[in-house]
Amino acid sequence: MTVHVTTSLDGKVLEITLDRPKANAIDAATSRELSNAFVAFMADPVQRVAILTGGGEKFFSAGWDLSSAADGESFESDYGAGGFGGFPELPNRTKPIIVAVNGMAVGGGFEIAMSADFIVAAEHAQFFLPETRVGVLPDAGSVRLPRLLPRQLANEIIFGGRRLSAQEAMNWGIVNKVAPANAVMDTARALAAEICLSAPLSIAAVLDIIRETEDLSIADGYAAMRKNEAYITAIHSQDAMEGPNAFAEKRDPVWKGK
Repeated sequence: MTVHVTTSLDGKVLEITLDRPKANAIDAATSRELSNAFVAFMADPVQRVAILTGGGEKFFSAGWDLSSAADGESFESDYGAGGFGGFPELPNRTKPIIVAVNGMAVGGGFEIAMSADFIVAAEHAQFFLPETRVGVLPDAGSVRLPRLLPRQLANEIIFGGRRLSAQEAMNWGIVNKVAPANAVMDTARALAAEICLSAPLSIAAVLDIIRETEDLSIADGYAAMRKNEAYITAIHSQDAMEGPNAFAEKRDPVWKGK
């Protein structure tokens, strides 16, 4: 079986590369490869942050492989535990994911990027959703994009195929950082290193709180947060004492994840 997903570990950071020429399009088998990589990442206590990127320089991912669709693959196919793209539907995710967009993020490729916690984009990257032009629909994009952009702009992208440049995407708050093409991964690695300075239980709690409270009022969000198990675990952890102790002793904290 041809392998289209490779991984490498750099300290606490797992780098995952989708490399399926010519456009890094994703069929069900490739999605399952991505899902397996992300499931293993979540289960490994050493790994703190994952960076997903695409092989080559032209495409991050062209999204769903339409040739597979023509051969009978459907939206109901088995895309793995994390759904299409490996992680967007992983339940109770406790670790952050950075997407390093090295080229065009098209259709499902854009939807995967929207599902990440951080996006670093090459200067030449573009983001667009052409699904309605080929008779299907951007299911994740229809749910996520109107929450990220003003409704009229989101509609223009969803209905009309409007493309966002990397700089436009950053101006609208979708992208965290824009970098030259040859610096995209180094920029993503620097961001991952910054995240790794924080306590792992704190990061896990923040991710869980965001998921649980994003559709609640502020008052209801506070109430839900105080009852959140990840929040309670984090504030009563050994790491919650280690942080203040390290500050008082003028040293770097040593996180135990306990």
